[in-house]
This record gives sequence, C-alpha cells and structure tokens, in this order.
Amino acid sequence: METKAIIMVIDSMGIGAMPDCKDFGDIPECNTLHHVCEFNHGLNVPNMEKLGLGNLGDFEGIKPVEHSLGLNMTLREKSKGKDTTTGHWEIAGLVSPKPFATFPDGFPKEIIDKFIEETGCGGVLANKPASGTQIIQELNDEHHKTKFPIVYTSADSVFQIALDTDMIPLETLYKWSTIARKILDEGNYYVARVIARPYKVIDGKPTRISKDRRDYSMVPSHTYLNTMKDRGDKVVGIGKIEDIFAKSGITHAIHTGSNKEGLELTLKAVRNELPLEDIAYVKGKKYTDKTLIFTNLVDTDMLYGHRNDAKGYGHAIEEIDTYVKPIIEAMNDKDLLIITADHGCDPCVPGTDHTREKVPVLIYGKSITPQGNGNLGELEGFDNIVKYLKDTLEK
Repeated sequence: METKAIIMVIDSMGIGAMPDCKDFGDIPECNTLHHVCEFNHGLNVPNMEKLGLGNLGDFEGIKPVEHSLGLNMTLREKSKGKDTTTGHWEIAGLVSPKPFATFPDGFPKEIIDKFIEETGCGGVLANKPASGTQIIQELNDEHHKTKFPIVYTSADSVFQIALDTDMIPLETLYKWSTIARKILDEGNYYVARVIARPYKVIDGKPTRISKDRRDYSMVPSHTYLNTMKDRGDKVVGIGKIEDIFAKSGITHAIHTGSNKEGLELTLKAVRNELPLEDIAYVKGKKYTDKTLIFTNLVDTDMLYGHRNDAKGYGHAIEEIDTYVKPIIEAMNDKDLLIITADHGCDPCVPGTDHTREKVPVLIYGKSITPQGNGNLGELEGFDNIVKYLKDTLEK
C-alpha cells in the first residue's frame, strides 16, 4: 500500500505575534486568524474545527473541542524572517538563522545598473518598496510610454518585476527574472526571491495575472525534501512549492492559478487521480511507494492579506475547509495530513506586509489516536513538522 503525507500550507494564516515581532516592524496585536474571524463575525470551518483549530486561540466562530479528530499545536519560528521562503524551508527542516536582505530604500545602484545592462531593458521604474497592486496603477502609463519594467520590493526580501505582458512578452519577463536571480546570487546579496509579476490592462484597470506569476528563490541547502528525493520517494509540489525550493528536492510539480485549483489537484493526488507522469521532472523514472504532496494555497496571502481584505480572506479559509473532509475520506490507513501556515499577513493592522506570527498545525491520520483535545501546546520551530513526516514515511 502506498503511503502519502500531505502538507497544505494556508499561506500567511498566522495565529498570534511572535515575542520578537517588534524586531520585524510588527505590533504585538497582530493575529491574522483572530482578526479575520472577528471581522467576519465568525468563520464556518467545521472540518478544521474538528481537528482542533479552535483549541489554539480565541477565534470567533471556531469552537474549541474536547475530543479532537487529530493533533493540534502552535509553532514558533526559529528562522529570522517572516516570509514565504523561510517559513516553507523551516517546515521542510531547514532553519535560516541569518535573515535575508531587505531594501527599505530600494536596490543599490550597482544592482540596478547591472540588471539594465544584462537585460537590455533600457531602464527601470520605481525601485522602491511598494504595494504590487498600487505600483502598477501608479506607473502603468509611464510603463507603456517607456517600456521599462517596474522593479520594486517590500518589507520582505524580494526583487519584484512587473510588466504588462500584452506589451512585453511573458517569456521576456521570465528571462529578465532569471537574469536578476543570477545577478543577486553572484553578488552574494542574499535576496530570498525574485518574483515575476505579470499583469494586463483589463477593462481599463491594470490587473495582475496570478496564474503566470513565478518565484525564483535562492537554492536551499539540504531539506527533508532532498532526503526523500535521494532515496527515490516522490515529492509533488502543487502551487508555488516548486519555485520556493528552486526545484531542489522536488520530483513532480504543477503550478496553479487559484486556491480552488490547488485544492482540486491535491484531492486528485490523494485519490491517485493526478497523472504524475505528466508533471514529473524525469519521465519513466521508478519511485518507491512513499509520496509527499506539498501544497501552497497562496490566495489568502496574495489576494487578501496584502490587500487588507479581511472579508475575502475569511471566504478563502472557508473554501479551504470544504476540501478537508473529502481529502480525509480519500486517505488510506497509513496516510498523514498536516495543515499549517508559513507566517502571518494580518489584513486588520496597519500596513500591507507580512507579519511575524506563530502558526497553527493540525495533524490527522487514521493511525493517530489523540488524547482528549489533542493539543500539544506551543513548540519551538516549524521543523517539528519533519518529525511527523519521518514517523509516516520512514516506517
């Protein structure tokens, strides 16, 4: 019988400020899930509630349970960051004690000059921290006039490039992003991600095209994904997982344009209905009977957290919950499900950046028998998750 472990990361669904949140520019009041629940006067998430989500904090509408179907815990991040890369890497067992570089005043001249020279783009617009949706509104006309890419950053370690792909081809955006990644790596600038941000003008409004976004991450050193790949297991990345790990430790991957697509693909993978040969890096390769399905559900962060849309955020969480039950029903006796997050992005506090928060962990397996409410308390390190992966995949 094949054994599967499923990790679903609800991107940015933090559950309370880390003790060192002020060092990252955040306020102690930040608590993404608490504030989203409060704004929406409660959320309808019966399946995650049964797994003990309500045991992890004060979340309006999500009740604590005395007898949980699974284990539940709160994890504090060891890595020095509050971004997608550090969060996912730590989930996979790699702690990043050195913070990635950020650029609150924009990128230094030597980076921009080299980028212009090597891409031949002629110049750049912006070069400052900005909201992605706002910067394309602000500079769209100038972008069309000059054909210069819009280069910007945020409070995170990101080099973002936005283009109207009706004017400049998507392939050019990807090429320029690859060049930026090479420049940053060769210069040892320690930037976590280059993000290709395509957009189009739809009904007169510059609109980002989520399905064509690509992230070009630094290559991580060894993670548990590499351990699995090296022994011949399958590691299936759904959503932007392939990008976050720069393909390191991944054997199969498929990008998604929405949470719903990612959830449907995850369910198909659990049901053995996803044609893995079609998304394999190496065609015809033989694998063991162990599989990790690793899914990132980005809409909560990208569409709602960064846009201060607590209503949309709540609806996205409720949509995710509707898939938890069919995923559980499709699991066999050996399978393991882990639902977690990678950082916070509280839509109800000032600013549009990520927030340095603890994350929830819900764990379900038919072979797991929780004691009482299944709560294991608050633990240090997202890498605690690897222990459960090992228990399942190394038997």
